[in-house]
Amino acid sequence: MTETKWRQGELIEVEIVDLNDTGDGVGKKDGRVVFVADTVPGDRVIARLRHVKPKYAHGKLQEIRQPSPNRIRPSCIVADKCGGCQWQHINYQLQLEAKRNRVIQALERIGGFANPPVAPVLKALEALGYRNKATYPVGTSGNGKFIAGYYQKNSHKLINLNHCPIQDVRLEPLLKRVKQDIERRGWKPYNEKLHQGEIRHISFRIGRRTGEILLTIVAKQVNIPGIEEQAQEWLDHYPPLVGVMLNQNGERTNVIFGSDTRCIAGRPYLREKFAGLEFQIQAETFFQVYTETAESLLQIIQSELNLQGNELLLDTYCGIGTLTLPLAKQVGQAVGLEMQVKAVEQAKLNARINNIDNVTFYAGKVEELLPKMDLTPDIVLLDPPRKGCDIQVIETLLMSKPERIVYVSCKASTLARDLKLLCQDKVYNITRIVPADFFPQTAHVEAAAFAVLSQIDAGSKSFTKKSNSKFVA
Repeated sequence: MTETKWRQGELIEVEIVDLNDTGDGVGKKDGRVVFVADTVPGDRVIARLRHVKPKYAHGKLQEIRQPSPNRIRPSCIVADKCGGCQWQHINYQLQLEAKRNRVIQALERIGGFANPPVAPVLKALEALGYRNKATYPVGTSGNGKFIAGYYQKNSHKLINLNHCPIQDVRLEPLLKRVKQDIERRGWKPYNEKLHQGEIRHISFRIGRRTGEILLTIVAKQVNIPGIEEQAQEWLDHYPPLVGVMLNQNGERTNVIFGSDTRCIAGRPYLREKFAGLEFQIQAETFFQVYTETAESLLQIIQSELNLQGNELLLDTYCGIGTLTLPLAKQVGQAVGLEMQVKAVEQAKLNARINNIDNVTFYAGKVEELLPKMDLTPDIVLLDPPRKGCDIQVIETLLMSKPERIVYVSCKASTLARDLKLLCQDKVYNITRIVPADFFPQTAHVEAAAFAVLSQIDAGSKSFTKKSNSKFVA
């Protein structure tokens, strides 16, 4: 059979049958794959071919010939332009099924697991209005107006927003006012090409349970005329706002925050309730953007572990103690490891606020701290960044052999890779994997995997469990 040649710019008709890791629709035609953004499985579309390769191509949606029964009207008027969400046009139940399939496929293809025990996705309580943090790049419109929003997908074109349906609705009045006041003050948006202008980003964080809000202005320099006066005006006119921060980022970089953050009005933290505890959260603190789903996943972890009160728990990549502290109340002793010194300081503070005295936090890279620790925990909680665990972490766990491991992941491919290593030679067995929807309307999926030490290896641990955690001298 002669293979049909595809040419860039050519129009093809294709049926969408799946979704890929980035949220694009996947179609198949003439034995090849075409990826088309903004489509839904079940759509029959006309796409213009771009980036044509021998076995696949990317296409741009031109026309929907026959819509999928799972295609819905987006809640956002700029959903087809803004790059913040990929899936507002997809029925929520199909979003959940697609996320579960992504986890399964990663475990099968990358991890080599046959029939992995993946549960249905932990559904979000609300598919809209859930984000407790929003950070907007800023710019200038065609008529010179100060704007803030998100970049259009695969472009550097800024889409101005006054309303974002996935953000907490309580942030919207403040966003509008801040934009107006910045323009009134004459502060200029940062131009990354020219390295000129003052304001780079506007960032909001809200306590979902308390309603307290932090505002952070990210600027090229800190000597902005009238910034302290304006910050106090915002506090005076918007009661939920408890603090205004000024973060300096003078580098030529696409990293949002610089290293210097100062409080210029109010206080440098908001208070939040999580799992029955009170947390102080600062502007740059990592905290899951969907508070309620994070709490639901914690409840699943607690149920799976069935803690008896005498366990030694080690929480790696512990942040400010979001999971460490609630679990510490149910175990004999807890230890937290975290690379960011400021996060460790906040974790210790949050422990004191909640009168939790059976937990110890250490600052440093997990792969460097873990091999030096003179303890063998009963339970290890892994919650690494998207890149997954450093190989040294996996190797140390395979030596010390804790009885149970809970791996909370924000990227299915690195989860599958690391679980494959942990389960090599059947050292650990995976008992359950629970995907969780922390990011409705997007292609992102979290998952918690539960692993138990096999009976073969349970009696051959390399270290003796200590009553407290110390470093080897």
